[in-house]
Amino acid sequence: MSDLSTHLAKLDSHLARFKDKGISNLIDGKDVAPDETFETRSPVDESLICTVARGTAADIDAAARAAKAAFPAWAAMSGDARKKILNKIADLIVERAEEIALCECWDTGQAYRFMSKAALRGAENFRYYADLAPSARDGQSLPTKTHLNVSSRSPIGPVGVITPWNTPFMLSTWKIAPALAAGCTVVHKPAEFSPLTARILAEIAHEAGLPDGVWNLVNGFGEDAGKALTEHLDIKAIAFVGESRTGSMIMKQGADTLKRVHFELGGKNPVIVFDDADLDRALDAAIFMIYSLNGERCTSSSRLLVQDSIADEFEARLTERVNNIKVGHPLDPATEIGPLIHKVHFEKVSEYVGIGKTDGAKLAAGGERIGDTGWFIQPTLFTGANTTMRIAQEEVFGPFLTSIRFKDEAEALEIANDVQYGLTGYIWTNDVTRALRFSDALEAGMIWVNSENVRHLPTPFGGVKSSGIGRDGGQWSFEFYMEQKNVAFALGQHKIARLGA
Repeated sequence: MSDLSTHLAKLDSHLARFKDKGISNLIDGKDVAPDETFETRSPVDESLICTVARGTAADIDAAARAAKAAFPAWAAMSGDARKKILNKIADLIVERAEEIALCECWDTGQAYRFMSKAALRGAENFRYYADLAPSARDGQSLPTKTHLNVSSRSPIGPVGVITPWNTPFMLSTWKIAPALAAGCTVVHKPAEFSPLTARILAEIAHEAGLPDGVWNLVNGFGEDAGKALTEHLDIKAIAFVGESRTGSMIMKQGADTLKRVHFELGGKNPVIVFDDADLDRALDAAIFMIYSLNGERCTSSSRLLVQDSIADEFEARLTERVNNIKVGHPLDPATEIGPLIHKVHFEKVSEYVGIGKTDGAKLAAGGERIGDTGWFIQPTLFTGANTTMRIAQEEVFGPFLTSIRFKDEAEALEIANDVQYGLTGYIWTNDVTRALRFSDALEAGMIWVNSENVRHLPTPFGGVKSSGIGRDGGQWSFEFYMEQKNVAFALGQHKIARLGA
């Protein structure tokens, strides 16, 4: 059997239970039979995967109440005990890594070559925060001449986690692991387009010994389950990954209950290639960061800014490479790009091909649908663009690259900052002074110099402008999931002002 055939056979065995029973909500450790369901279909061939519970406000209320009831005991549990459970979750993720990868590929269209590592990254997230759990509440000693100030941290309470459909498993672990390590309880609403691995992950957590009510899973749509979660009085904070427009809606919905929010939102990230760069490596990185994961990632380098002195050669080599990218079945290990997540998203990306042509840019590669089954599109490249064009301003969120030329550093910086977003930036130059100067002026929360996106878990992850609020990673995650408390002890009899004496 071929690798594809082997993967398909294994996938069938993993999907059998979902096809038979569907995906229900998991509230207070128990399956809750849904009043209403919706269908989830594979973007590969539009076939039915299974039915999924369509969560309601009543389901969210039950989940929030369960999270609230479970919170005191979970928060009071020692950090070492939480560490043991989180490490067990990581162990079970590793054991089921292939199942998770196969299901995620079928559910989202992501290529197996990338998803085969996604579960292992998720396990790494849990292990990292497991190690931090015992010290999560640690604070600082901040003495003055008259007082000893002692700070500490405590979990904020039940939190809502809303995750997207691009790499949903890894991003779920990225949000939920620090929340649990901090001592928070969770109500998780995954994206309706990708419910499979969220269910698997929640099952793993309970198998690892997580107490009932600590992690509740409610499926459904943003307009009902999502809205109810962001408005619920018992939910103290919302961690959300998704579109900037949706983040704005969540902020409004949570205003009446003074929700704390953490948003990882959209991006229109520049990769800036100067003429002194290592062009071979810059080309590899630029291609990887827009065409891997089907281009469906917030940190993708969707704008190429290339110095005009090297632009002709660089764009010619780029076009050749883009035309050679292998689009195919996501479970085929040779595939580099699979289908887009859903018909709705396919139509959005396809619409931008027409917009690019109307704008006056040159379609240098791709842009056409592949086949008539599933949501496959050729990897797309536009050249001859300028910063006023919609394809240079708006997030497409697909395998879609817009190339813009610049004359010098000043123009490159002006173009790079001339968008509403500010998530990431990638700078390619062998001039260290320019790299320092440019990165300091570039409006982005994360910048890589002479590198693609290589995550280091202790570092802050997040954006500026319309790309987000707050930071994930390391201790920055705890700043969101925890409250800070300061207690001041007088060291003696310092002078106190006397009124009315």
